[in-house]
Amino acid sequence: MGLFLVNEKWIRGIIKKFSHRFVPSWYVFAFDVLIVFFSYFIAYAIRVNLNLALIDITSISVQAIIITYVYSVSFVIFRSYTGIIRHTGFTDTLKILQANGAAFTIILLVSLGFRLKNIELVDGISIGVLIIHFLLAYFFMMGARIIVKTTYHVIIGSRKKDNKNVLIYGAGASGILTRNALLQDIYTSHNVVAFIDENHGKIGKMLEGIRILPPEQGLNAEYIGRVGVDQLIISIQNINIDKQRSIVEEALELNLEVKVVPAIDKWINGQLSSEQIRKVKIEELLQREPIKMDSSTVSRYIYGKSVLITGAAGSIGAGLVRQILTYRPAELILLDQAESAIYDLQTEINNSEELAPYSHLAQYVIANIKDRFRINQVFELYKPDIIFHAAAYKHVPLMENNPYESLLVNVFGTRNLADLAVKHEVKKFVMISTDKAVNPTNVMGASKRIAEIYTQALSNNVTQFITTRFGNVLDSNGSVVPLFRKQIDNGGPVTVTHKEITRFFMTIPEACNLVLEAGAMGNGGEIFVFDMGHPVKIYDLACKMIKLSGLVLNKDIKIKEIGLRPGEKLFEELLNNQENTLPTYHPKILKAKVRDYKKEFIDKSFDDLTHLIIDANVFELVAKMKEIVPEYISNNSIYAVLDRQRVND
Repeated sequence: MGLFLVNEKWIRGIIKKFSHRFVPSWYVFAFDVLIVFFSYFIAYAIRVNLNLALIDITSISVQAIIITYVYSVSFVIFRSYTGIIRHTGFTDTLKILQANGAAFTIILLVSLGFRLKNIELVDGISIGVLIIHFLLAYFFMMGARIIVKTTYHVIIGSRKKDNKNVLIYGAGASGILTRNALLQDIYTSHNVVAFIDENHGKIGKMLEGIRILPPEQGLNAEYIGRVGVDQLIISIQNINIDKQRSIVEEALELNLEVKVVPAIDKWINGQLSSEQIRKVKIEELLQREPIKMDSSTVSRYIYGKSVLITGAAGSIGAGLVRQILTYRPAELILLDQAESAIYDLQTEINNSEELAPYSHLAQYVIANIKDRFRINQVFELYKPDIIFHAAAYKHVPLMENNPYESLLVNVFGTRNLADLAVKHEVKKFVMISTDKAVNPTNVMGASKRIAEIYTQALSNNVTQFITTRFGNVLDSNGSVVPLFRKQIDNGGPVTVTHKEITRFFMTIPEACNLVLEAGAMGNGGEIFVFDMGHPVKIYDLACKMIKLSGLVLNKDIKIKEIGLRPGEKLFEELLNNQENTLPTYHPKILKAKVRDYKKEFIDKSFDDLTHLIIDANVFELVAKMKEIVPEYISNNSIYAVLDRQRVND
């Protein structure tokens, strides 16, 4: 028994060590050349019925050398020796056939030509021998490859520990390549039980001995249970987003592990391996069809301008940086107070194949928007034409406990930037706001709404102030998706604040696209609201992420409900009760009609806030915020007492 375990361990070590090593191409070339040379003697022997006395070794050797030379040249031209032996497939078979066929045809034509001219070529080359030799050489080459491939798969297959029954969605070329890639997996035995395809011409037929089923039969609970399917692999190139989402959600309902084959341009050296077949990401279930943006409008708006982005190292700020650089501004000023984050962004830009050509346009500035003196220096030095203001505190529970900082950055920091934009005659100021500014239930949302109110009040100046509102951004710093992913990786539990809580989601590129478009179309004073699609229930999101990880809910990992956090509400809104929208030329961007504030009221309110911020009495600060934003009603917060007092008064 001990000897068996030693051998098992030794064999697995050998497999692991050499499974990613391949025989050099020139070894294969030399082997094929030897086959051509020696098979000629066998062909001649067959031609004379194995009567070896009739064979003139000297003459046959010369013929064999000539024929081997022609075949060798053909091998080089067709590169028939470059395939990986253990992965020999149809393409390799075709190359070998082409190379051998071309060499045979050339020798045959030359031989016939010499005969017509009555020229003897080394005692004459027999046509019959040439035909036999062609068949033998091809047979030996392919036979050797098949033996190596089969032996490899038998050895690897006998050592695989995991077994999975797989359905492949897509019975095209990508589906075949996927099945072949699964066969190469050295750790898991994949048994492809069926292909699924919607093409009625394929349904019911066999592909490499495997039946092709329609979706309604393959993705059927009774069939899945009877066959014991574990996994579905989607192998359709350029699949429609909505179609992929539909397939994935149907498979998740059947408790299947779902994977997807990457786009061909992502394959390593044009070859698909089982390691590249990845799990579906939750972002792919939440994203929508790409937004069609008028890039010419945005380009005219950005090209040749000095552009300043505050909060440039944050999720939205960095997304704007990546897009704006490609529009070739005169310079792009990346301003942030986070040194490490701005350094990471600088490194990314300098090393990015797409962005590196524009890296000379980027200027990196470490500054805090609360520091009016420092920000004024930045304006005087770079003289920005356009500002994208993305710097803000955004985490609701943290800001609920730190209203002083929330006001100082989100309100007074914005005021610093806005006032200096007017002073330095900046052409456009685009403020990144949030859906939490609508009917706010927390300090953070209220602070953003006050910032909106202030910038709107300045819109009659030379500077055009434009506000954009949108909801949660997928994979942004601190968002729920990375949090759930980390909790799943750590074995759970996955925590949700409430089973009914819902949120709108948008990808970072999508949000940045719309910010740029809204900035280009705005004339000042507008608040643009983005079409966020359908709200997503966070509990359902957690369930899907667990299933996409190949885990079983409440068996492998649990979901724990922890209660609403301070200031958090169940449902987000994009408009308050007194607002409505007007359409714009872009179907995803709407213009909110909001209440106007008198400048006298705003000036007095900010004077009051300035005095209160010095006293640092958080309850008085929040009370003033509620006075400025009367729809601000605290939820699950210590400041709810202020709402009760207001009602009693």
